[in-house]
Amino acid sequence: MGETTTTLSVHRCRFVDFTPSAVTALAFPPLPLPTIKGKNRVTAGNYIPKFGPLIVGHANGNIEVYEWTGSSEAVEAPQAWVVRKTLSGVNPSKVDSLALALKRPHDFQEDDVPSITDLRLFSTGGGSELTEWDMEHTNIRRSISSQGGSIWSISTNPTSTHLRRLDRSKSRILSLAWGPPFLQGSEQRASTGSQQEDNNSDEDEDQWHDSWVVAGCSDSSLRKWDVSSGRILDRMGTDKLRGERTLVWTVGVLGDGTIISGDSLGMVKFWDSQTGTQLQSFEAHGADVLCLVVGPDGTSVYTSGIDQKVTQFSLIESPSSKSDSSSTRWVRAAFKRMHSHDVRTLAMWPPYATLPLSHRRPFSTNVAPVLVSGGLDMSIALTPAALPQSTIAYIANPLATSVTATFEDAYYRRIAYSSGAHGTVGLHLAKRVRLMLSTSDTGLAVWRIPPKPPLEDDPQLTPLGEEASWSKVLEMNLRVKTNIVASTISDDGQWLAVSDAFETKLFSLQTDASTGDLKPKRVRDFQRVLQEMLPDAPSISGASTLAFSPDSSKLVVATTTAFVLILDLASDPTSARVLRRFDQHRNRKSIVEGRILIGQRTKADRETNASAQEQDTDHSDRESINIDLQSTLSRPTPATITRMTISPDGQWLATTDDHRRTHIFNLDSVQHHSSLPSFPQPAHALAFVPGSPSLLILGFANNSLELYDVEARQFPTWSRPLCTALPKRFTHLHDAILGVTVAPLSESNTIKGGNGNLNSVFALFWGATWLCKVQFDAPIGWGGFEKKRRRRRGEGADHGTERDKGAAHNFKLVTQYRQLVVVERPLTDVLASLPPAYFRPKYGAS
Repeated sequence: MGETTTTLSVHRCRFVDFTPSAVTALAFPPLPLPTIKGKNRVTAGNYIPKFGPLIVGHANGNIEVYEWTGSSEAVEAPQAWVVRKTLSGVNPSKVDSLALALKRPHDFQEDDVPSITDLRLFSTGGGSELTEWDMEHTNIRRSISSQGGSIWSISTNPTSTHLRRLDRSKSRILSLAWGPPFLQGSEQRASTGSQQEDNNSDEDEDQWHDSWVVAGCSDSSLRKWDVSSGRILDRMGTDKLRGERTLVWTVGVLGDGTIISGDSLGMVKFWDSQTGTQLQSFEAHGADVLCLVVGPDGTSVYTSGIDQKVTQFSLIESPSSKSDSSSTRWVRAAFKRMHSHDVRTLAMWPPYATLPLSHRRPFSTNVAPVLVSGGLDMSIALTPAALPQSTIAYIANPLATSVTATFEDAYYRRIAYSSGAHGTVGLHLAKRVRLMLSTSDTGLAVWRIPPKPPLEDDPQLTPLGEEASWSKVLEMNLRVKTNIVASTISDDGQWLAVSDAFETKLFSLQTDASTGDLKPKRVRDFQRVLQEMLPDAPSISGASTLAFSPDSSKLVVATTTAFVLILDLASDPTSARVLRRFDQHRNRKSIVEGRILIGQRTKADRETNASAQEQDTDHSDRESINIDLQSTLSRPTPATITRMTISPDGQWLATTDDHRRTHIFNLDSVQHHSSLPSFPQPAHALAFVPGSPSLLILGFANNSLELYDVEARQFPTWSRPLCTALPKRFTHLHDAILGVTVAPLSESNTIKGGNGNLNSVFALFWGATWLCKVQFDAPIGWGGFEKKRRRRRGEGADHGTERDKGAAHNFKLVTQYRQLVVVERPLTDVLASLPPAYFRPKYGAS
């Protein structure tokens, strides 16, 4: 098929005043404690490690849950972590600290990596409340007061089980870290000298116990508490400048008991926890050290703060002058600047476990750990962090940013901003009336984009002036309990819907004839209409995603409790009526035309099933067990519907949730139609093809694609070569797919589908930094993603040239557009809203 040469017009919108929120906290899940005898199930060597979820806290109160996009068969994951769901923060609020704990710490094996369902999430926001979140239901589980003023820091003890009140400190506690746990049973036998092992010895040894906790304080000191008695054991004093108090913003502890501190003088210090004396001191930063993290093997430490510099410290062996033996000391190995403003938080995967040296956890030696940093510039930076003294010839870079993987030499990358909840795009178009909706934390704005003036004889496009290209026709500040979660505008511009985590609001829009502005009128009984159809929590009518049908006659509301509500807007222009409620996204088990689809089962379900299979019981007992299992599988499972789309003819609705389940509904008959298999990755883009409205395109977090024929309930045969042979440069783009839009090429060109002829179409997939055109009917070939043809010689060159001629360009980067709106938010505009970054001029420097 030939190339299209149609001149394409583009509206590059830079007027949207969207500003991401600063990153204030990062957290990885803790790993389970090892076996007491040190016989680790996993040994250091060459294997593919598992990656856990990443939790990100923001200054606007939102918490984002990221998940790793890599597979268990591959080391590299170019897209790294992507947003799985968003926990909408109470408005107004902020997140200062995050901590993760294991729900059932004794149920894990040593090599298990906890998932979201295995974890408890805690946060603080500068006040006196400690908040626990329900990550499955995306809401607050409970809050408890500190009864002692503002909470400045939180830290989970290694055993995830401790409850103890410690002696009060007169100074403000700014940071916390736990010392290495110990085995009480083994210590008791060692102290008595008994060699006899009784029946209770194994039970005693199975219990890890917390030893001590250290705190960085606001009075130029560190304090150490004994956990068992709650008494203060030691006080370590730091340096002072001009008699002013030094703030110890961050502390950490190594497995041998060494304490690390970072303070407001820019000093990084290493302390002996036994004697309370200072071992080493480094003037590592020009201003306050706000955060530090320890490498997974305990031989590296990373610090950062106001001066935007991330510094690496390494533990090396040095010969002793007094004897032939060698000792260890810390050295400042390297530093990088990956942020333009203050760095507030650091995290490392795999996480470091503060364990005694005899029980140190081994990690893969051929895969580099990943350092994650975030701060006021609103970006999350990922950096491979292999040690420079590593003896492995080749260390894999899991981020696929460069061949090298050491912290000093490897390239870092940033995770793209999310403009909407759950990693979605917070912009919506009303195509027929050329309106664009943009949402912020508590408000929204609607912009009108005028038609493009006719082109002159010159085929080159004449850019429009900034004032002539847009006008703001509506701006609203809403009264919400949490930050806005979902919003949408109808294609004819007559309706607008917006929701926080608790309430969905519906507005009818009218145009002022004199000014062209939009006047919203709220549908007052809309909340009551929704609450009547929600049995579990009728007071909560919030939505995780919203969508209008193309003819604006229906509104689809996916509630925060995972119901799908189909509402009729055509019968009454001043109200809405619920046609039907669907609960497929709440079921663990769904039966579709006699085919049983089992949803994702939790660890507790797997254990219940295993125990049931092991029991040797009679028929009645087995029948009761089966009944229990059926009731377990039929219980509602929490899910968050993250995306949905409606076909251009208004017949089909596709929805997907964070459990990777996708359902198809028929809006004409208002019936559930089919369920798709669960995919390895969550769907990040859904779209129906205009010329073939039953053809659904799915784009996934790892930049893979699938096409599904809704009417035939199958994946078309002709699509398999395309979906299984995607160009490597497309699947290895560092930013994941954010969305897709589809437009027909021409009426004359057709491709053969499973059910007849399908109009030839191309799809535009986009990420945060790229835009790619995929032409479905083109033969599979190298495409426009190929680099410049290399010079070939001899027969090989001729053969390569012939292959190039036969290869079609079904994947290509887009440099020209037709009927497309590209919304950009220049990074310079975002950074200009921040306070000046730290800068210390040097005398004589140019």
